Amino acid sequence: MQADINELKEKAKQAKAASKKLAFTPTRVKNEALLAIAQALLYKEDIILHNNGKDYKEAEASGMSAAMLDRLMLDSKRLKGISDDVKTVAALPDPVGEIIEERTLPNGLLLTKKRVPLGVIGAIYESRPNVTVDISVLCLKAGNAVVLRGGKESARSNLALASTVQEAAYKSGLPAGSVQFIESPDRGLVDHMLKMKEYIDLVIPRGGAPLIKFVRDNAAMAVVAGGIGVCHMYVDESAKIDNAVAIAYNAKVQRPTVCNALDCVLVHKDIATKFLPLMAKEWARAGVEMHCDKRSLEILKSSAGLDIKPAVDDDWGKEFLALIGAIKVVDSLDEALEHIDRYGSGHSEAIASEDKASIERFLNEVDAACVYANASTRFTDGAQFGMGAEIGISTQKFHARGPMALREITSYKWCITGSGQVRP
Repeated sequence: MQADINELKEKAKQAKAASKKLAFTPTRVKNEALLAIAQALLYKEDIILHNNGKDYKEAEASGMSAAMLDRLMLDSKRLKGISDDVKTVAALPDPVGEIIEERTLPNGLLLTKKRVPLGVIGAIYESRPNVTVDISVLCLKAGNAVVLRGGKESARSNLALASTVQEAAYKSGLPAGSVQFIESPDRGLVDHMLKMKEYIDLVIPRGGAPLIKFVRDNAAMAVVAGGIGVCHMYVDESAKIDNAVAIAYNAKVQRPTVCNALDCVLVHKDIATKFLPLMAKEWARAGVEMHCDKRSLEILKSSAGLDIKPAVDDDWGKEFLALIGAIKVVDSLDEALEHIDRYGSGHSEAIASEDKASIERFLNEVDAACVYANASTRFTDGAQFGMGAEIGISTQKFHARGPMALREITSYKWCITGSGQVRP
C-alpha cells in the first residue's frame, strides 16, 4: 500500500510540473497531439478491444448489471466514435488566452480578464472506459494536466487507452507527465488522492451516487460533481401527441443505461387517455416495464401486450438506468412542476407542449442544468452540444452546470496594465 501511495504522490507531482509547461503550449502543438491520439486509438483498436473484452467477461461473471455492462463495453463503432470526438475537440477554438473582458478605468489602468487553465484535474470514475480519453483530451486542449483513477472493473481497458493517449501526446510534443494514470485498484488510494490539494486543483467524480458522495465529503480541493440523472418529461394538455410519443420513446429507449435517459413521464389528465395508450404501445415494442400510478394504471390496464405494474413510492425520484419507466397522471402544470422540484436531480427535464405560456413557465421555473421544450433529454451531452467530448455533466451551480467541456475546465485572471498609477 505504501508503495502505491508513493507512486500516486510522484505521479501527482509530475502532473503539477507538467501543467506549468502545458499552460503555455501553443494551440498548434495541442491540436496536433489530439489528432495523433485520435489516429492512435484506431491504430491500436485490436489491443484496446482485446483488453476491454477481458474486462467485460470478468465483470459479467461477477454479476454486474446490464446497465453497467453496457457502459463498460467497447466495440469498433464506439471506439470510432471516441476517436471522432477527439477530432472534434481538436477543431474547437482553444479557450486558453481568450480575452473575456477588457476595459480602461478612469485612472488609465487597462483591465484585461483572460482565460487560463485550472492546473491539474483529478478524475475518479467508474466503469466507462471512454471517460479515460474524453477527460484526457479535454484537459490537454484546455492546458490542464490530468490524474486519472478509473474503476477496477475497467482496469485493463483504461490502461490500454491511457497508454495510447500518453504515447501519442508525448511524441507530438506535449510535456511528459501531462497525463497520469493510477494503475493500482486499491480503493484506499482514492482517499489519499483527495487529500493532495497541493498538487490537484479540481476533482471530478463520475459514477454512482456512493462514489460522488464520498468524493464530495472527503476532498480537500474543489469538486465538480454530477451525472446522476432523474429525468422527467411533462406532456401538457396542448402537446402534439405524435411528437410527444416519439420524444418519450427516444428519451427512454435510445440508450436507457445513461444519465440523460428518461425516467418518469408526467401526463396532464386531459390528454392522458389519448396519449398514454399510444406511448405505452411504443414502449412495449422495446420491452419497457411501466410502473404506473393509479390513474395511468386504470387507463392502460385494458391494453394488451403491456408490461405494467403499480408504482411504489420508491419509483418517484429513481434513476432506473434500464428499460423501466414511471408514469403519473397530473392535474396541472403546477403539479408537474412540484413533482419535478421534489424528485428531480437537477440534470435534464423536458416539456411537450404547444402552449407558449406553459413552455415559458417550464423553462423558467424548472431548476435543472438542461431544460427542454419539445425535444428529447438524450441531447444532454457534450458532443451533441457541439463541445466535442465532455468531462462530465454537472448538476451543481458552481462553477459549471450541464455538460462540461473546454471552457468549464478553465479559470481566468485579471491582467492590469498601468503607466505608473498609484492608489490615492
